Amino acid sequence: MSNKISFNKIATQSHNSASGTGYDASNALDGNTTTCMRTSIIGDNAPYKTVWWKVDLGGVHSIYSINVQFKNYNGYDIRQRGRFAGFSLYVSDIDVSSIAYIKGSTLCYKDGPQLPTLNFTTICTQFGRYVIFYNERLKEVKYPDAYQLTNVVTELCEVTVQGCNHVGIYGSNCDNPCPTNCKDNTCHIQSGKCLNCKPGWTGIYCTTKCREGWYGTNCSQQCVGHCRDGASCDHVTGQCDRGCAAGWTGLQCTKGCKDGHYGYDCINNCSGHCLSDSPCNKQTGHCDSGCDPGYTNVYCNKACKKGYFGRNCSRVCFPNCKPDTCRHTDGSCTCAAGYTDYNCTTACVQSYGEHCLHPCSLHCYNKTCDRFNGRCLLGCKDGFSGELCDRENVMKIQNVSISIGLILGLSVSVLINLIFIGCGMLLCSYDVGLFC
Repeated sequence: MSNKISFNKIATQSHNSASGTGYDASNALDGNTTTCMRTSIIGDNAPYKTVWWKVDLGGVHSIYSINVQFKNYNGYDIRQRGRFAGFSLYVSDIDVSSIAYIKGSTLCYKDGPQLPTLNFTTICTQFGRYVIFYNERLKEVKYPDAYQLTNVVTELCEVTVQGCNHVGIYGSNCDNPCPTNCKDNTCHIQSGKCLNCKPGWTGIYCTTKCREGWYGTNCSQQCVGHCRDGASCDHVTGQCDRGCAAGWTGLQCTKGCKDGHYGYDCINNCSGHCLSDSPCNKQTGHCDSGCDPGYTNVYCNKACKKGYFGRNCSRVCFPNCKPDTCRHTDGSCTCAAGYTDYNCTTACVQSYGEHCLHPCSLHCYNKTCDRFNGRCLLGCKDGFSGELCDRENVMKIQNVSISIGLILGLSVSVLINLIFIGCGMLLCSYDVGLFC
């Protein structure tokens, strides 16, 4: 790989050397092996027990290899190798500084137990933004004999990270695009093999669709089997592209219809007349338990035909109902003239008309009238006439009044005459002699 993706990038380190200036972290990225970074001492009798250095590549890159050139002093080769021994190289997508997070990153290389060379290269085919060098000398750890445990100074003269400048390409010249269905458009920087496939695809180059009935990441999820007409679900999403089978809904057709709905994708409404508010069949819409009174057919959406009512429309409307007033659910109706009660079977008594709402005339003899039209069947009381006995006989009343007047007048006249006669006889008896 010819691309040096770490050159002159930003570098940081855990702590600086106490020996003075000129040992910045960036010295390890300037292309000059005579300028090195340096940190404070770690190990026994030192305040620090760990050390790290990292480079920010500026973005996620496809990494191929990491080369580290350690500081070499003539005649001190073994000492220098013992200082660097046991180091680790990590790759991370995010910026990390704490030891726990560094160790939680992707480990590219762990040195030991043999001493490393002072010019070290490892293949590290990873994807990341940060490359981290880490070493430690912990008091509770027993290290190999050749490891330096005191006065451990970290001096990196050059760190070279090689790879492709961005993800999605591979090859010795970084000019081959990764296969289309590689997850996150990432593939092995040398072979082009996909590290992982996009959902719905499998194979080393992710060119094979999931087999029928399976979908998703690694083709590990099984279709639920509720797609319309028995079709298989989409190999990528698991969705039923042609819709759901009757009785099912949702993108993946995993939800049964709610009560009151049925059919493909649950788009149809039940009639609402299934017996006792029971839900209809969610596949067919049929009322499997039967219909409420007043409705018929498998969907219970057809009212009883004229003249019938009740469960299964099996009852005939009562004969004394007015035409077209019989309710198809319970048979209640408007009664024809002369009848009353729920089923219009009770004849009117001392009343007449629809539902016997009109009382017979008070002037009907014995309050008896025709229950249909109110005609007084036994005639009228004195002083009234007409079929409904609603007309007073005025002439008869006048004649009676005259007769009574004559009788009273004659009676008064006779009484006056008798008084005069009595007075005359009384006067004569006293010899008054007036007219005697």
